[in-house]
Amino acid sequence: MAGGGPITEDHREINPLTGQQKGYVVLTEEERAKGFVRPVRRTYIHAKCNTETRMAQPIAETYARDPKFYGATFCFECNDHLPVAEFNWKDDLEVVGS
Repeated sequence: MAGGGPITEDHREINPLTGQQKGYVVLTEEERAKGFVRPVRRTYIHAKCNTETRMAQPIAETYARDPKFYGATFCFECNDHLPVAEFNWKDDLEVVGS
């Protein structure tokens, strides 16, 4: 999990105030240390609302190690998890998850 805790059965529970999950699964530190197939990028833009969202470093490193690891990601403005195809990385506008 991001933050280093164990995966719990309720990790997908949504906080009604933030729209975010209780916890996010990430690749282990050992797996991320093997190297990245894409640059580590922390900020993406939702194409539908044009809002930037920043993610925690372990999540960004998981995307960089395995771009297909997640099928959806969070939009700060929409307060929801949406398909990664709706987002582009801020620095080069490449589709998130590609």
